[in-house]
Amino acid sequence: MSSETRSAPLYCPYCGEEDLRPNEAGHGAWECHACARVFTVRFTGLLAKVVAR
Repeated sequence: MSSETRSAPLYCPYCGEEDLRPNEAGHGAWECHACARVFTVRFTGLLAKVVAR
């Protein structure tokens, strides 16, 4: 699956702003221009069993 089919984060996980841009640090890296933080987003895995709500 290519990176073009992945969703981009909508909000900064630190400040909640929407001013995000891809960062040159690598795959999944994003920079927030509101709070000047750089973070990465990656998929870790699935839970072993379904969690009841």
